[in-house]
Amino acid sequence: MAVLMKPRFQPPFTAKAVVIDLDGTLIDTAGDLAAAANRMLQELGRPTVELPIIRGFIGNGVKELVRRTLRLTEEPSDDMVNEAFAIYMAHYKNHLHDTSRPYPGVQETVEALRREGRVLGCITNKRDELTQPLLKALGLHHYFQIILSGDTLPKRKPDPMPLLHASHVLGIAAEDMLLVGDSRNDTEAAFGAGVPVVCVTYGYNGDQDVRELNPDAVIDEFADLSNLLA
Repeated sequence: MAVLMKPRFQPPFTAKAVVIDLDGTLIDTAGDLAAAANRMLQELGRPTVELPIIRGFIGNGVKELVRRTLRLTEEPSDDMVNEAFAIYMAHYKNHLHDTSRPYPGVQETVEALRREGRVLGCITNKRDELTQPLLKALGLHHYFQIILSGDTLPKRKPDPMPLLHASHVLGIAAEDMLLVGDSRNDTEAAFGAGVPVVCVTYGYNGDQDVRELNPDAVIDEFADLSNLLA
């Protein structure tokens, strides 16, 4: 059983800057990610996989999703992962936002945060060639002053580097930022960077309750974020 520790920070959060995870926090991308995985499997002559299984693989970048999907039938070699990854990317790029949509309350909340004068950022482990067009297609790109993808820097979440980089670029102290995410990658990055972190309960954290990750606060809907800010 997980030991729940006292949160490091307490709401209301100052949050001069709010940086937000993408998959599972801002946007529900699971349907398109799973569809691309199944197109890849079909092309490789392998059985397809149900959405809940693929959903559990989201969060560590597309290549790791591909590796874990292949592992359902056999342990893949690096060459096989690379071959499958290329197939996956071709399908996913062509169907990037067939069904992906912002979660309820996202658009209204980011608009309200910006009106309040808060700086907004997006920090994701998704590759930049996927992050940028997805945010643009769904009308969210222009809200963010900084966008850091999984391949923008030498390290990605759960390493604290993206958060520390955002703090430096924005000129805002780590304790005056707030990370909103949905998984262990987010909480560990926040712990390492000294940034308060809020987790959503509806995202991609496998079967684990996000409360077990010891975030500083938990919300069931994105719009609830506004109630936690000073």
